Amino acid sequence: MQTNKVSNFLTQNAIYMVLIVLVIGIAISDPRFLSIDILRDILLQNSTRAIIALGMAFILITGGTDLSAGRVVGLTAVLSASMLQMSDYPRRFFPDMPDLPLWAPIAIGILAGLVVGLLNGWIVSRLSVPPFIATLGTMVIVYGANSIYFDLKPNESQPIAGLRKDFTNLGTGFFGQNGSYSIPYIVIIAIVVALIVWVVFNKTRLGKNMYAIGGNIQAATVSGINVKRNLLYIYAFAGALYGLGGVLEAARTGGATNNYGNMYELDAIAACVVGGVSTAGGIGTVPGVLVGVLIFGVINYGLTFIGVSPYWQLIIKGLIIVAAVAFDIRKYLAKK
Repeated sequence: MQTNKVSNFLTQNAIYMVLIVLVIGIAISDPRFLSIDILRDILLQNSTRAIIALGMAFILITGGTDLSAGRVVGLTAVLSASMLQMSDYPRRFFPDMPDLPLWAPIAIGILAGLVVGLLNGWIVSRLSVPPFIATLGTMVIVYGANSIYFDLKPNESQPIAGLRKDFTNLGTGFFGQNGSYSIPYIVIIAIVVALIVWVVFNKTRLGKNMYAIGGNIQAATVSGINVKRNLLYIYAFAGALYGLGGVLEAARTGGATNNYGNMYELDAIAACVVGGVSTAGGIGTVPGVLVGVLIFGVINYGLTFIGVSPYWQLIIKGLIIVAAVAFDIRKYLAKK
């Protein structure tokens, strides 16, 4: 009986233990890793990835996947950055455009992500194209459209820089005095987004329908759930989160190119899977996703901090992803 309790505890909390072990292992190698400054940097660098991963969680919980997420991030980063350059910057994307209110380009970026999400949802739900293929197609379409926009004169594929201070402040500014105990705005935004997503997952009809669709789409249909309409909403919500992530990534880095967001979708999927989102659908939590993002943040930052080769980091990340998926499949088969 005691053994079963211990086994259940380890199973339910494995993800948190992995994070603790990672932190302890890196801290043993270099105790400076436990400083508040390092934690602040990790949170700052991974806030946009957390928002993107939360968007991906919507799709994975329905039993689908979304390969277009990274390219949507790139599109929205370029769109917002192109409209928020300083008026005296010599290589403005739109030389004659007056300064727009800060909210307008941000809203355009989020709306662009939502539109791509709606397109994905329409292809999946109305045309019955498998999500992998549907989003693979939109991934290519979005990248092509973004590259055409990025290549417009007078920019002609030059990196977009010279962004306005009020915009970059969203990604680099902070509450409190400058120092270890300041809280970056972007971290606050990510926390607010996570709370909103938690409410959607746990307190709304859309969230309940999402879990039902991922658990058993035939049963969800029979029970009266409008699967097609709900999928449309879910993909749109995810697209809007990718759009917000892209806008904030441009603000954080102070620029954008059409290659922004490349491979972000794979990082988001990996963080979700490691965070307990089932590849079979129907299972996933907001805290789990956030811990999954933190695990990869600790790996990327921590192993670089102690001088581990980036190639070894890739191997470690790959092993963790494979182990998480294998563990998820074993749980799924055990339930059957």
